[in-house]
Amino acid sequence: MYRAPVEEIAHTLKSVAGLRKALEAGRFGDLGEDLVDAILAEAGRFATDQIAPLNEIGDTHGAVLEDAAVTTPPGWKELYRNWIDGGWNGLTGPEEFGGQGLPMLLSVAALEMWNSGSLAFGIGPTLTMGAVEALEKHATDELKARYLEQLVTGEWMGTMNLTEPQAGSDLNALKARAEPVGDGTYRIFGQKIYITYGEHDFTDNIIHLVLARLPDAPAGTRGISLFLVPKFFVGDDGSLGARNDVFCSGLEHKLGIHASPTCTMIYGDGKFGDQPGAIGWLIGEENRGLACMFTMMNNARLAVGMQGVAIAETAYQKALAYARERTQGRAPGFKGEGMSPIIEHPDVARMLMTMKALTQGARAICYSCAEALDMARVSEGDEAKAWAERASLITPIAKAFATDIGMEVASLGVQVHGGMGFIEETGAARYLRDARIAPIYEGTNGIQAIDLVMRKLPLSGGDTVKALISDFKADAEAARASNAPRLDGVAEHLDAAIADLETATAYLQLAISEGRQTDALAGATPYLRLFGLTATAAMLARGALADIDAPEADGRAALAKFAAISLAPETAGLCVTITTGADSLEAAQAALA
Repeated sequence: MYRAPVEEIAHTLKSVAGLRKALEAGRFGDLGEDLVDAILAEAGRFATDQIAPLNEIGDTHGAVLEDAAVTTPPGWKELYRNWIDGGWNGLTGPEEFGGQGLPMLLSVAALEMWNSGSLAFGIGPTLTMGAVEALEKHATDELKARYLEQLVTGEWMGTMNLTEPQAGSDLNALKARAEPVGDGTYRIFGQKIYITYGEHDFTDNIIHLVLARLPDAPAGTRGISLFLVPKFFVGDDGSLGARNDVFCSGLEHKLGIHASPTCTMIYGDGKFGDQPGAIGWLIGEENRGLACMFTMMNNARLAVGMQGVAIAETAYQKALAYARERTQGRAPGFKGEGMSPIIEHPDVARMLMTMKALTQGARAICYSCAEALDMARVSEGDEAKAWAERASLITPIAKAFATDIGMEVASLGVQVHGGMGFIEETGAARYLRDARIAPIYEGTNGIQAIDLVMRKLPLSGGDTVKALISDFKADAEAARASNAPRLDGVAEHLDAAIADLETATAYLQLAISEGRQTDALAGATPYLRLFGLTATAAMLARGALADIDAPEADGRAALAKFAAISLAPETAGLCVTITTGADSLEAAQAALA
């Protein structure tokens, strides 16, 4: 059973992502370490004691659709009620609308624990939090007054409606339409697919954020607008009125996250209401909807990265427990009687160390992204710009690297279990099934790699990525200066990884500047992994050097050494692929014919 790693989460927040330094500088008002520790401890208890025990029933029972209504698994509706009663939905929400206004760093730490408890549960509130941010930044005061408080507290949930059958990653093909009524509202028509928690029994109302085109909209993404479409209309007094003309027509039968209802939504076919057309209200400006939606999508991408961390942590915990109990053969040097626990065998130890190091690296990267978002919010001028650009740079790495790691670690977890990992009753396979969606939704990982290379490397003329690499160099120098025997070899291997990162970065920047787009795109995905592995080695070294006298210091040093010596050398091969691999793709169409 999952147990929230509260101490490791707190250490990463404070000593790797920089929360302690920010608290000491008063960047988050009167928030102090004692309150941070209390919040983390309580979140850990809730995830461990209430969410995790319902994960299996959620997987086996799933969500059920009948007469356009979705019923979630037994106990899930009550779980959600307990969750919002604890105030967790409003952790970072605006205080004027019932939120607590706490840093994003605390939110992502809590998100990790919710999603470790159950990925299918954790994804629902994530979208509500994204809807809150989109409305707070772009909606009119009237819409905020009518909808925002209930979304902040979790009394209502929000959704994000982008994808259509013919328009997945390419929103240029979007066809949903919005017709002005003449009274400030619009009638929405169309079909949306893959809508997470588009229909459910958690809340009385569901607030859909929907992308659609106006009749005179320009072609392509420049002609998309964003609309708020409630399931039920809301009166001036806040009471719920008639049903809007929107409903769920089907649920997807998925590889994993079975308890999360993935809905096909129909807007405006006359099933509900006096006449066809789901009534919606414009958010932001006409034909500027994608800019508004990106506020929500960027929030969701970091949250999905946390799902990768979450599933990796849970898979690691299960594999570790199994490896301690399962006995097979006799490992070299084993002194006990009979067969040894498989954790004593070097190859199993290698798998477990890989799982733990990758999980901790992905955690540190995601938390560092949240740190940048927080610091951008509380800073001004050039400092705010620098932090905002760092957040933009790290976001695709956090989303893609962490979710790839979720898959990799969950797969290793099955391998540690051996044949029993392939059997559903152990639960190891569930984590692998659940993990598979995360590299796909909220922008596939290939798209994240393209975003990193084509849009983020050029930020501030390359100074943004240069500053982050400088931080990694400082980590390597700190490891070297420490002269700690436990960190022998860390600085040298980290130096090599950083050199590979610099070489690959320079190559891609030159390719972009010279218009060699194919060369840059061919190296995008291996470049993102190279970046993630280098960041993992650097941040684990940083974590090992912090609190060096703590009881956990030996374990952190051992993990940092393993990451530097056993994982980081992969960057050399990735660098070759990035700088020369485009040539090998030239004949791809012939080879794939």
